[in-house]
This record gives sequence, C-alpha cells and structure tokens, in this order.
Amino acid sequence: MKDSIAENRVNRRDLLVGTGALTGGAILASAGFSGAAAASGAPVKAQLPGFDAAAGEYVLPPLPYAYDALEPSIDAQTMQLHHDIHHAGYVRGLNTALTRLAEMRASGDFGLVKHWSRQAAFAGSGHFLHTVFWTNMAPAGDGGGGEPSSELAESLTESFGSVDAFRGQFSAAARSVEGSGWGILAYEPVSARMQVLQAEKHQNLGQWGVVPLLVLDVWEHAYYLNYQNRRGDYVNAFWNIVNWQNVAERLSEASR
Repeated sequence: MKDSIAENRVNRRDLLVGTGALTGGAILASAGFSGAAAASGAPVKAQLPGFDAAAGEYVLPPLPYAYDALEPSIDAQTMQLHHDIHHAGYVRGLNTALTRLAEMRASGDFGLVKHWSRQAAFAGSGHFLHTVFWTNMAPAGDGGGGEPSSELAESLTESFGSVDAFRGQFSAAARSVEGSGWGILAYEPVSARMQVLQAEKHQNLGQWGVVPLLVLDVWEHAYYLNYQNRRGDYVNAFWNIVNWQNVAERLSEASR
C-alpha cells in the first residue's frame, strides 16, 4: 500500500486543487464527490448523501444505523438529538448562507459578505464533518471496534510508528481540544502520509488539502448527556465503535 499511495499522490493532489482541509471539497472528494473534478469535467463518482444534486442543495443524510445501535458507547437520546437537531441545523445554516451569497452576487450588494462567508465556513464544516462522523462508526461486534485490517495497520504504522501510537495521539488530541471541536485523522497528499489534527469550532486549525479519514466530535452536545464533563471517558469509548473498514476505504479513495 505504501507504493500505491506514493505513486498516486500527484494525481490526488491535482484533484484537490481548489479544495481545503475541513471543507466540503476535500471531505466529499474522499468519499466519492469532488467539486474540483466536476468543475474540470472529469468523471465524478456517486455523491455522498449529504448533497441533493437535483435540488442543488445540501441535505441531512440518514444515520446508517438505529439511534440505539452504538450503545453503551453513545446513548440513543444523544444520537437522536445530535443527528436530528444539531446536524440538521448545520445543513439549514449552510443552505441559508449560500442562498444569501447568491443573492449578493445577483444584486451586487456585498455589504454582508463577511458575515455570510463565515456562516458558510462554520455550517459547512459542521455538515461535512458530521457526514463523515456517522459513517466512521458502527455497532460494536457488527463492524465497530476491534483492530484495523493489516493493510490499514501498516499505513498507520508508517505514519505514526504503530497503531497504538496513533491511538494515543488521536485520543490525546481529541481530549485536549480547547472548547468545542474535533479530533481528526487526515490523509495529507503532499507527503502521502496521515496526520492527526485538531479542529476548533469545525473550521479553525485545519490544514489546506488534507482529507479527513476518521473524525471524533468533541462538542459537548456529542457526549454530555451520558458522560457529563468526562470527555476522556467518551474518547476511550469511541474506540469500541470505530468502523475501521470505513476508515480504510476512505484512505484508499483519498490516496488514489
């Protein structure tokens, strides 16, 4: 897998031109949709469920499992509120921001461009990261938890020294995000390696061009009902439901 990643990183870098870390282009490209590829006329694979091409707007993707499927790691009430209320709010916010920006282009009045550009970055990053987050998890014993495949483990070892070292860094990064944000495992196409990053308020502290592979939401709404202020316990429980197959598929797509 090392050779294939290195050989393909130039093509992948070309695909990501014009997209940014923790933005819709990079995140959607890694799972089958690339705005850059569409703009260039290149073939585009099936889109993520977070965008309705016919309607031309972003939509809330359904959960790939029942609300209670991730218990006891994440309780059903938290999942329902998190998906149906919080994630849905980001979708509405993104569509609203893009509508307002389109109205500005039509009128030529860009007096509020700073506000709506910020809203598009905030709500868009929230929508895109949550869309990845739901697929990064699976019920324990039904694809969730356990160990990564030998191929993915080899790639993690190449980037971090060992799978355990990766887990340690990812957990520490997620636990220590200041305020609200995310712990993120991302593919970085220049070096063709993976990195662990933090994000604050979705859109801050990212790196342009990276593709998120595994993300953990550490906003309080993601864990407070069950864990209260014990973020570390929530982070530890996350490893019981990580969908390693999904992570491996995202890495394969990102490194092409």
